[in-house]
Amino acid sequence: MKTVNTIDALRALVSQWLRQGERIAFVPTMGNLHAGHLQLVGVARQHGTRVLTSIFVNPLQFAPGTDFENYPRTLAQDSEQLQAVGVDAVFAPSVDEMYGQQRVQSATTVTVAGLSDILCGEFRPGHFAGVATVVAKLFILVQAQVAVFGEKDYQQLTIIRRMVQDLCFPIEIVGVPTVREPEGLALSSRNQYLTPEDRERAAVLYQTLQRVKQQVVDRRESFSMIEAQAMQVLQQAGFRPEYVSIRQSEDLQPGRTESTHLRVLAAAWLGQARLIDNLEIW
Repeated sequence: MKTVNTIDALRALVSQWLRQGERIAFVPTMGNLHAGHLQLVGVARQHGTRVLTSIFVNPLQFAPGTDFENYPRTLAQDSEQLQAVGVDAVFAPSVDEMYGQQRVQSATTVTVAGLSDILCGEFRPGHFAGVATVVAKLFILVQAQVAVFGEKDYQQLTIIRRMVQDLCFPIEIVGVPTVREPEGLALSSRNQYLTPEDRERAAVLYQTLQRVKQQVVDRRESFSMIEAQAMQVLQQAGFRPEYVSIRQSEDLQPGRTESTHLRVLAAAWLGQARLIDNLEIW
């Protein structure tokens, strides 16, 4: 497995692969990898002859005062895991390499209108502009034919799909179902912020989404009432919920009873960890 740290080295490697007729499958990450990331790599292997993974903690998607400085950086361990599952190359640039010296705050950005400022975007202003910007830059550099993302951050996946469509990127986006712990907690790098007591309660988030799904299927109450009840359940379990929302899967607009594809999404704090999750309804 090759590790490249500069844009020039990445472009040279990608050019070589493309000349050889390789099909590149790309998995962008911020590192601190877990089993969910490795599953994305496995899916990528099914879609390409070469798999390239990026490891880059992107400052543009962190608000001031959040956990950018403290975000776990475990490149050596991540590289061992990626090599073990057959990744061909890792792109691990510095912030200066991606944005130039002291240019992060003045960087040209990509904003996906109508999707970036709702749900998590309401509570994390600028976050999805940072995500869309770095993913767009990576797509241009890697020139992959397919990119693989997890469905755990379904809003992020939806934004990337819209960006690819609107900006005419020649790349296929593949979504992979959320990987969960046995009790239902979605795997996340931020789960390490949970105390042992919090981990015992964390599965309530997934259980609440399952309850919402069943209520919608059974058509017991209005969507707004179901959402309010779910918020109350989370509060009583010790969470600090930001939202529980039933949305249309395609565009994340508020769900309607006649919608053909619905998904419930939620975000809630538990201790020092901000947890997100979602579940397809139909």
